Amino acid sequence: MSASAPSSPDALYAQDRTDQNDPAIRAAQEERLRAVWKPPSGLFLRWTDVNNNRVGVWYTLTAFGFMLFAGILALIMRAQLAVPDNDLVSANTFNQLFTLHGSTMMFLFAVPMFEAVSIILLPQLLGARDLPFPRLSAFGYWSFLIGGVFVTGSIFFDAAPDGGWFMYPPLTTRTDLSGLGADIWMLGLSFIEVSSVAAAVELIVGVLKCRPPGMRLNLMPLYAWYILVVAVMILFAFPPLIAGDVLFEMERLLGWPFFDAAKGGDPLLWQHLFWIFGHPEVYIVFLPSIALFAMLIPTFAQRHLLGYPWIVLAAVGTAFLSFGLWVHHMFATGLPKISLAFFSAASEAVAIPTGVQIFAFIATLWAGKVKWATPLLYAVGSLAIFTIGGLTGVMVAVAPFDWQAHDTYFIVAHLHYVLIGGTLLPLFGGLYYYWPLVTGKKLSDRIGRSAFWVMFVGANLAFFPMHLSGLEGMPRRVFTYPAELGIGGLNLASTLGAFLFAAGVLMICIDLCLSPTRPKAARNPWHAGTLEWLAMPEDEDWGVRSVPLIESRYPIWDQPGFVQKVDEGRYFLPDAEEMRRETIITSVIDARPIQVARLGTPSVIPMITAVALGSVFILTTYHLYWWALAGAIATLACVLTWLWTGTAEIPEKPEKPIGHGITVPLYLSGPSASGWWAMFITMMADATAFSGLVFGYYFFWTIHPDFPPADMPDPGVFWPMAALGLTVIGWAATVAAREIHARGQVSAARALLVLAIAVTLASLAAGLAGPWAAGMQPKTHVYPAIVWTLAIWTSAHAGIGAICQSYTLARSLGGKMTPAYDADVRNISVYMHFLLFTAIVTYLTIGLFPLASGGAAA
Repeated sequence: MSASAPSSPDALYAQDRTDQNDPAIRAAQEERLRAVWKPPSGLFLRWTDVNNNRVGVWYTLTAFGFMLFAGILALIMRAQLAVPDNDLVSANTFNQLFTLHGSTMMFLFAVPMFEAVSIILLPQLLGARDLPFPRLSAFGYWSFLIGGVFVTGSIFFDAAPDGGWFMYPPLTTRTDLSGLGADIWMLGLSFIEVSSVAAAVELIVGVLKCRPPGMRLNLMPLYAWYILVVAVMILFAFPPLIAGDVLFEMERLLGWPFFDAAKGGDPLLWQHLFWIFGHPEVYIVFLPSIALFAMLIPTFAQRHLLGYPWIVLAAVGTAFLSFGLWVHHMFATGLPKISLAFFSAASEAVAIPTGVQIFAFIATLWAGKVKWATPLLYAVGSLAIFTIGGLTGVMVAVAPFDWQAHDTYFIVAHLHYVLIGGTLLPLFGGLYYYWPLVTGKKLSDRIGRSAFWVMFVGANLAFFPMHLSGLEGMPRRVFTYPAELGIGGLNLASTLGAFLFAAGVLMICIDLCLSPTRPKAARNPWHAGTLEWLAMPEDEDWGVRSVPLIESRYPIWDQPGFVQKVDEGRYFLPDAEEMRRETIITSVIDARPIQVARLGTPSVIPMITAVALGSVFILTTYHLYWWALAGAIATLACVLTWLWTGTAEIPEKPEKPIGHGITVPLYLSGPSASGWWAMFITMMADATAFSGLVFGYYFFWTIHPDFPPADMPDPGVFWPMAALGLTVIGWAATVAAREIHARGQVSAARALLVLAIAVTLASLAAGLAGPWAAGMQPKTHVYPAIVWTLAIWTSAHAGIGAICQSYTLARSLGGKMTPAYDADVRNISVYMHFLLFTAIVTYLTIGLFPLASGGAAA
C-alpha cells in the first residue's frame, strides 16, 4: 500500500468510484477483461486451459463419471449376492469388483469431487478473479484423470487389484498371490494422491490469501472455513499413506521385508499407516458436505446461520479428533487394552462436535422462515440418513461390540449410511443448489424431488437389512453364501434397494442431460446472501466485475447497493489495463490488500508435466525402470520450464492502483507472498510423509526387544554425523545467501549458493555412505531395510535441494532475480529449513539411536 493511502479503514474504502459513472469507461474495462479471460478455442487449446472455473467443471464431471462407474460395479456385486450360491461372477472377479468399487468411491470420487467443487466455488465465494495457482489446479486435474483411468481401466484386462480398498499385507505384498493388480492400485493411487495434495495447496493458499478486502477470518463464508480445515487435514492424512505406499512397493519390487514377519517386519505397520489416513478420510469427505449445508440452509431459512463461531470450532474439533481414531479400525488386532480404551473414548467424543454442527443447522431452520426447495430436501434427508450412520458408529466405537461386528455386513451398513448421508446426498443437494451458478439454468424440481424419494427409500432398503445380516453372521467381502445361513431374504432386499437407489441416480443424470434445453434462470434464483451469487446467468470468465469490499457474512443481504456497486466496477480492480489476468492478494488475518498477483495464462505445460509424472508411476508398475527414469528426467525438465517461465515474474512497474486511493505492489516475496505459503504448505505435507517413515522405524523398535539386532551391521556414527554436518553447512550457506542478496551483495550471494550446492551434494553422498560402507543388506531384515529407506529419502531430498539451489543461481545469473525481486531464494530457504529438519531426525535416528538402545554399535 502506498504511503499516501488513508490509514483508517472507513476512510480507506469510503470514496466512491466517480469515474465509473461514465458508461463508456465501464464498457472499455469490460472489453479488456473479456479479452484477457476469454477461453481458448479448439480441442488442442482446451488442453491448455487453466482457468479454475473451467478446470473445476472438467474435474467435477470426471469425478462424477468415476462415481457412476463405481456404482455399476456395486450393482454387479449386489446382483451376485441377491440369492444364495449364485455364480453370476467368479470369486476372483468379485474381489476385483469390490476392490475397485471402494477404491474408486474413496480415491476417485469422494475427495476429488470436493476438490473439484471447491475449485469452482471458492473464487466466487471469495470475490476473487481466480485462485492463486490456476496451472497447479490444471496439473492436479490431469494427474487425477490419468491415474484414475489407469486404475479403473485395469478391470477390463482382468488385471484389477483384488486385495480390497485397504490392501492389507502380507497377501497383497506377495507377488505370487496378488499379481500385477496390487502394483496398479498402489502406484496409480499414489499418483492420484499427488493431485490431491496439489489441490490442497491451491485451496489453502486461496482461502488465506485471496479473500476480498475486508473479509476478515471471522467474516469468511463457512464453506471457506470448512475447505480450509479439510485441505489442512489432507496435508496430514494423505502423506502417511504415501509413506506406506513407499514401503509397500519397496517390498513388492525390491524384496525389502517391511511387512514380512519372518524377517522382522510386521503387517500391522501398514494398518497403522493406512488408517492414520483412512479414518480422517471419512471426515475429509464428510465436512465439505456439511459445508454445502452451511451455505444453503441460511438461504432457505432466509436468515444468518446461528452459532457461526461454534460451528467453526466444531469443524476444527472434528478435524483434530479424527486423527485420534485410526485404531478404531484395529480393535480386533490384539492391541493392548489401555490403547483400546483411549481410542474407543476418542471415537465416542467425535460425535460431540458433529452434533454441534447438526444442531446449529436445525436451530437455524427452526428460527427462520423456511422455504422448502429441492436442495433443502436433500439436505434434511441426508441428515436423517447420516444420523443413523452416526449412531451405529457410536456402537462400533465400543470395543466389545466391535469384536462381534467387525468384518461383518454390519460394518458395511454403517459405512454406507455415513457416506451416503454424509457425502453423496449432500452433493446432490449442492448440485441442485449450485447448478444455476455454473450453467445459468435450474434443474427440474419435479425430477429432483422424485429422484430424492427414490434414492431415500432405496438407500434405506439397501443398507438397513445389512445391519441384520451382519448380526446374523454374514462376513463382508464374500462372493456368495449358503442358503442355510437364512439371510437370503435380507440380501435380496438389499439388492432391490441398491437398484432402486441407482434408478434415482439415473433420474438425476436425465435431469442433467435435459438442462441445456431449459431457459436461463434469473440471477440469484434462491435469493441467497453470499458472494458467489453475484454471478449472472451470462457470467464471464473473469468472475466478479470488481473485487468487493466485505463488511458482512451476507453482503448481498446486508450491504446497501452492494450488487449494483460490484456490477458498475465501483470497488477494486475493475479493469485489466495491462491486459493481464490479475487478482488481489490480501493479508491472512484482516484481509487488507497487499498485492496484485499476475495469474497463470493458458499453457500446455501442466498437462505435459502430469503425463511425464504419470509415466514414472505407470512404467514402474510394469518394471520398466529405465523408461521410468527417463520419465522422471522429463518431469524435472517440465517442472523447471514451468517455474522458469511462469513464476516470480519481475513486473514492468513496481506497483499499481486498485482503486479508492490504494496502490499495492505487483511483486511480493517472503511470508507475505502466495508462493512462499505454497512452498511451506507443500513441505508440511512432505514432512508428514517423512514422519510416517520415522514412525515405521520406531514401531519396529517397540515390537522387537533387540531392535536393532545385535548381530547386524549398522551405519555407525561417522557417516550419519558427517552427512548431518554437511546439511547444516548447506542450509546455513543458503540462508546467508538470502540475507546477503537482500542487501545488494549479489556476487557474494552467488558464491554462497555455489558453496551450498557443493556441500548439499556432498551430504547426499555421505548420507548413503553409512549403510553402504557397513554392508547393510536390506533384503535380509527389516532393520537394514528401514535404515536404507530413511537414508535414501533424506539423500533424495538433498539432491532436490541442490537442484533448487542451482535453479536459484541460474535465475540470478539470468537476470530474473534481483535484491528487490528475490522470491526464488526466499522460497528455497523454506525448502532448506525442512531439509535440515529431515536430516536431523534421520541421521540422529540411524546414527545415534542404536547406541542409545544398546544395539550393535554399542
